[in-house]
Amino acid sequence: MTQQQTFLFLQPHPSRFGSRLVRHMRSLGVRCLVINFSLGDWICTFGLGARNYVGKVRNWRDYLERFVDENNITDIVYYADQRPYHRIARSVARHRGLNVYAYEFGYFRPDWITLERGGMGVFSHFPNDPEQIRELAKDIEFDEPDTFYPYQFKDEAFFEVIYHLVPFFFPYLFPHYRKDRYYNPLLDYLSYIPRLLRSKANDRKAQSAVEALVAEDVPFFVVAMQMQSDYQIRRASPYTHLSEMITEVVDSFVDHAPENSKLVFKLHPLDNGYENWPKVISNYAEQKGCSDRLLVIDGSNLQTLYKHGSGVIVINSTAGLSALVSNLPVKTLGTAIFDVPEVTFQGELDAFWTEGHAPDPETFAALSKLLKASVQVKGNFFTREGQNAAIPEFARRIMTGDVNSYGAYVEPPPRLKRAKQVGVPITYEG
Repeated sequence: MTQQQTFLFLQPHPSRFGSRLVRHMRSLGVRCLVINFSLGDWICTFGLGARNYVGKVRNWRDYLERFVDENNITDIVYYADQRPYHRIARSVARHRGLNVYAYEFGYFRPDWITLERGGMGVFSHFPNDPEQIRELAKDIEFDEPDTFYPYQFKDEAFFEVIYHLVPFFFPYLFPHYRKDRYYNPLLDYLSYIPRLLRSKANDRKAQSAVEALVAEDVPFFVVAMQMQSDYQIRRASPYTHLSEMITEVVDSFVDHAPENSKLVFKLHPLDNGYENWPKVISNYAEQKGCSDRLLVIDGSNLQTLYKHGSGVIVINSTAGLSALVSNLPVKTLGTAIFDVPEVTFQGELDAFWTEGHAPDPETFAALSKLLKASVQVKGNFFTREGQNAAIPEFARRIMTGDVNSYGAYVEPPPRLKRAKQVGVPITYEG
């Protein structure tokens, strides 16, 4: 770290993680500035002396460039790489040669945080070449921490609801704020209520269905569903709506999967139920005449499915990483950091049903080690213990530039070319 460093923090994770990180770095003598865009940001950064940007998104670039010049900003840090303001910030940083760091939930769940330099997802600079990954990982001495930092749904939901609902009901202080929610926040959260009320019954039903499926002793493939609101769907996949993925997978399954095999759609545990995926999937299966070969479950445990399954399909969910840990064949349909040759299936979906292969053990071990050593920080956003574990290491890495370390930084981002080939919407500015 040099005395000239000045960090600009933009929208934080909806928790106390961001404010505690800034306070920690300030206690070390680091100059840290903060800009808010919404009342939710203001709540999460209360007491930090943050500036409030109340202009329109189209004027944000000019404002940010002036702010960078006037305050000698050297580093920009934000949560969630694809928020509208952050896409512009990444572009400004790229053109001005500034360091930019994006953080998100960990690739390995639940008690890791992802921290990458230059962008995430499509814009991740993490290497994609298996030979390079093996070479970089071979000399890393990395002892994975054996401490776990679990958290409960209520820990995650509390700040999440406050962060998004307060600006919804009180938009007056930030009248031009560009929301990044796919759904209306009020409808989004209200739609959770019926699903939460049915969650125990749904889980029992799902568990019984999985037990019956395992008892059949037939090959089956798992589709790990993601949430329609996930930016990884909208910005790192060729789909505008998950129904497009559903029809593609079912069509391919009917035409190319072994006739005695079955297909299991596992709903995301935090899905709000707004889209009614069980009905959407079941109706399409009926149209295709494969209802007897298709199962939709809302509950149970992925690990139970992975223990007996023949393969896993994801768009880019970290559920794919968990499947690889279980030594299962994995096919990604979008852009994912773990979609690496020799690790995931690189052929077309139609071929996956019969040609899918387990990950190469050496390459996947190297990938896991390099990921954890270079772009993963142990801890979590929600609990005091998880924050205490993550914040000092998080701060150390961005203060010293020790992010994407051990050579795990490739220029240009290696996934851009593939993303363009599969039709992923790519913009730097939104």
